[in-house]
Amino acid sequence: MTKEQLEQEIATLEGQLTGDMFQDMDIRDKIHNLKMQANGTKPMNQEIECVGCGS
Repeated sequence: MTKEQLEQEIATLEGQLTGDMFQDMDIRDKIHNLKMQANGTKPMNQEIECVGCGS
Protein backbone atom coordinates (compact mmCIF):
# COMPACT_ATOMS: atom_id res chain seq x y z
CA MET A 1 0.00 0.00 0.00
CA THR A 2 1.12 3.54 -0.65
CA LYS A 3 1.23 6.14 2.10
CA GLU A 4 -1.86 7.81 0.60
CA GLN A 5 -3.77 4.53 0.66
CA LEU A 6 -2.76 3.94 4.27
CA GLU A 7 -3.87 7.44 5.27
CA GLN A 8 -7.19 6.95 3.48
CA GLU A 9 -7.74 3.64 5.29
CA ILE A 10 -6.88 5.30 8.62
CA ALA A 11 -9.39 8.09 7.93
CA THR A 12 -12.06 5.52 7.06
CA LEU A 13 -11.44 3.59 10.27
CA GLU A 14 -11.40 6.78 12.36
CA GLY A 15 -14.84 7.57 10.94
CA GLN A 16 -16.10 4.26 12.34
CA LEU A 17 -15.12 5.03 15.94
CA THR A 18 -18.09 5.12 18.31
CA GLY A 19 -16.50 6.60 21.42
CA ASP A 20 -17.06 3.35 23.32
CA MET A 21 -13.63 2.11 24.35
CA PHE A 22 -14.58 -1.56 24.25
CA GLN A 23 -16.31 -1.41 20.87
CA ASP A 24 -13.47 0.65 19.40
CA MET A 25 -10.59 -1.57 20.56
CA ASP A 26 -10.31 -3.56 17.32
CA ILE A 27 -10.62 -0.45 15.16
CA ARG A 28 -8.01 1.41 17.22
CA ASP A 29 -5.66 -1.57 16.94
CA LYS A 30 -6.02 -1.53 13.16
CA ILE A 31 -5.43 2.24 13.11
CA HIS A 32 -2.32 1.81 15.27
CA ASN A 33 -0.91 -0.86 12.97
CA LEU A 34 -1.61 1.20 9.84
CA LYS A 35 0.02 4.29 11.37
CA MET A 36 3.11 2.28 12.26
CA GLN A 37 3.22 0.91 8.72
CA ALA A 38 2.78 4.41 7.23
CA ASN A 39 5.54 5.84 9.42
CA GLY A 40 7.85 2.86 8.97
CA THR A 41 8.19 2.41 12.72
CA LYS A 42 8.53 -0.69 14.84
CA PRO A 43 8.92 -1.26 18.58
CA MET A 44 12.25 -0.11 20.01
CA ASN A 45 14.90 -2.77 20.55
CA GLN A 46 12.99 -5.17 18.30
CA GLU A 47 14.53 -6.82 15.30
CA ILE A 48 11.18 -8.07 14.09
CA GLU A 49 8.16 -6.06 13.06
CA CYS A 50 5.14 -5.30 15.25
CA VAL A 51 4.17 -8.97 15.38
CA GLY A 52 6.84 -9.26 18.09
CA CYS A 53 5.11 -6.82 20.44
CA GLY A 54 1.72 -8.49 20.18
CA SER A 55 -0.08 -5.52 18.62
